[in-house]
Amino acid sequence: MQRIETWIGVVVVKYRWFLIPLLLCCALFSAYGMRFLVFSNDSRMFFSKENPQLQALEALERTYTKIENVLYIVAPKSGNVFEKKNLAAIEFLSAECWKLPFSSRVDSLSNYQHTEAFEDDLLVQDLVLDAESLSDSDIAKIKEIALSEPMLVNSLIDKEGSVTSINVNIIKPDDGSYDLEKINKAAIALYEKMQEKYPFLDIYLTGGVMIDAAFGEAPARDMQALIPIMFGLLLFLIVISLRSVLATTGTLLVIVLSTITGLGLAGWLGILLTPASANAPVIILTLAVADSIHILVTIFHQMRKGMEKHQAIRESIRVNLQAVTITSVSTAIGFLTMNFSDAPPFRDLGNIVAMGVLAAFIYSVFFMPALMAVLPLKSSTRSENTGNFFSSFADFIIGKQTIIFWLMIILILVTSFGIFRIHLNDEFIKYFDRSYAFRIASDFSAEHLAGLEIIDWDLNSGEEGGINNPAYLKTIDDFAAWFRAQPEVRHVYTITDIIKKLNQNMHNDDPKWYKLPENRDLAAQYLLLYEMNLPFGLDLNNRINVDKSSTRMTVSTPNLGTAVILGLERRGRKWLEENAPPSMATYGSGLSIIFSYISERNIRSMLKGSIIALVLISFIMIAALRDIRLGLLSLFPNLTPAFMAFGVWGIFVGQVGLAVSVMIAMTLGIVVDDTVHFLSKYQRGKQEHGMSPEDAVRYAFRTVGSAIWVTTLALVGGFTVLAFSGFQINSHMGAMTALTIIFALIMDFFFLPTLLLKLDCES
Repeated sequence: MQRIETWIGVVVVKYRWFLIPLLLCCALFSAYGMRFLVFSNDSRMFFSKENPQLQALEALERTYTKIENVLYIVAPKSGNVFEKKNLAAIEFLSAECWKLPFSSRVDSLSNYQHTEAFEDDLLVQDLVLDAESLSDSDIAKIKEIALSEPMLVNSLIDKEGSVTSINVNIIKPDDGSYDLEKINKAAIALYEKMQEKYPFLDIYLTGGVMIDAAFGEAPARDMQALIPIMFGLLLFLIVISLRSVLATTGTLLVIVLSTITGLGLAGWLGILLTPASANAPVIILTLAVADSIHILVTIFHQMRKGMEKHQAIRESIRVNLQAVTITSVSTAIGFLTMNFSDAPPFRDLGNIVAMGVLAAFIYSVFFMPALMAVLPLKSSTRSENTGNFFSSFADFIIGKQTIIFWLMIILILVTSFGIFRIHLNDEFIKYFDRSYAFRIASDFSAEHLAGLEIIDWDLNSGEEGGINNPAYLKTIDDFAAWFRAQPEVRHVYTITDIIKKLNQNMHNDDPKWYKLPENRDLAAQYLLLYEMNLPFGLDLNNRINVDKSSTRMTVSTPNLGTAVILGLERRGRKWLEENAPPSMATYGSGLSIIFSYISERNIRSMLKGSIIALVLISFIMIAALRDIRLGLLSLFPNLTPAFMAFGVWGIFVGQVGLAVSVMIAMTLGIVVDDTVHFLSKYQRGKQEHGMSPEDAVRYAFRTVGSAIWVTTLALVGGFTVLAFSGFQINSHMGAMTALTIIFALIMDFFFLPTLLLKLDCES
């Protein structure tokens, strides 16, 4: 390895004029692939095609209809929906919603299909017709009907009659013609039109379409706000650490080239950009600094000692190549193990960052030193105060090694204990902070109406036409009643409510007959008569399958989080097992359910990835350091930061969701960086200079302490910037990674030296 390090240093200096244009051409060719990058903002992007919950949802959608929705929530400032001007506005909005692109169905208070008996006929018509002409008695009757109708209350109107909603079903055709941006713009335009036309209404806009649009908006916001801040922060740190314009320029070039190479290769490989993987530039920007800083700091250190520039470059490569190689490869391995994730966006993020990190290694070792060799680089004017500080710091660590060692053990145990307070939970609505208008609308909906979290049940009767079987209908009605008794449930939509209402209608609207018919043929006739009277677009195809063997029941809850949703779904399954025939046994489905399972599945899959990463990195460390004891010893300061970070997270946050579930694998490679550089210098001090363990620790601090401090600041700064993202997955990922890196620095500056001194490892 020694000869390889020396040979590469010679090659870089000797062939500098060849390497610079060659690597620039490679970077430009890679960057050309950025034109092929495609952004995906489908909320289902987080689920692989093999995900069983996604497969169940798609099966349900094939049986009924595959839809998204736009949801308008209307809250009159008077606090009363049932006023003439308010009903007229709702009627107008309902009519306009039919004009939205890909609109297939509009459900509102005004077009609710109210049924009543008229002599021997069944009359089915809109609840609100020509609102402007309604009398006070007409409005009073409409209010009485609406607030007593289980199909409406807590779904399209709240119990007080102060808030109502208009739900627009958006069909997603499979022919590729679906245009999210077009729908989003049209929905927003209608929202703005309503605000201008009806200033006496507070209007909110949310729904699945708006969520998908927000998934597209989130990375654009982050790119515009976070990357400039990140770049400015890195520039500041590089300038104060290197004190050289030319060295700063070379480092910035490495950062830029690494970033465009990673993104360009992603484009060539057809990797999608998503709200999670779009963070790759911020992460690459952050990670690409480390290798250059280590190499440049050593160059300046050697030049201050009187070494000629080209010789200093060769020596810096010789001294740092081993550590830089290990850190780059281990970081890439950590991110590549994100391919074990059950969420494709995290796989894509891992692959893009891994390519960027490896590109940063190549540019740091070959391009940047070659560039420094041709530029009139002079020794940095930075004083030796930093080196003196770390020498004094090393003396402090050595002098207090025993107490520091045990204090570190206590710190590790105390912080790690918080892991037992962690619980799995995700609230996908809260992926977005309240700077997103749709989030405010969703919270308002959850407070007053049903909210956006639903569980769909596909309840099979076991026979064609079986939905008319009185026993089947009774079981569904009991199932719905059980759900309505659960504290988490806000609304249940089932056809049994329709059939009971029809039975009452056909018995002169006598309330005593608001019950299920006991005759199968009668139930079939009621449904047929009802469907024949429904207007176009308001049929029951989204509730009953083609051969009338099964129906869809929808349970709506406010935004409670995945843990609650999963518990409710499991209790529902248990109820079916105990009270329903085998044909009705099924799992609940819907986006809320698959989001509920993804964190749990992701943690299991990422645990495998973390173990593989740990094994690979261990072998690399042992092989590179050529010392089994030293390689195994390095695992402790590399693993403990993740446990400590999870412990602190458990104490202060408690909730672990999709983003945090990838953290161990992701950070394992990053935290190896400082450990490797410290160990390599410690080992070099002992082997090349024949130092005692104490002097080797001093040598390690003096030669690499400053670079470790600067690179840690850069990493913490970069991921802290990411923590300010308005997209929770990114902010949690940034906060947790920054926390882990801080603990890694503490371990490498306090615990690792004392551990080395206690064990007195021979290498």
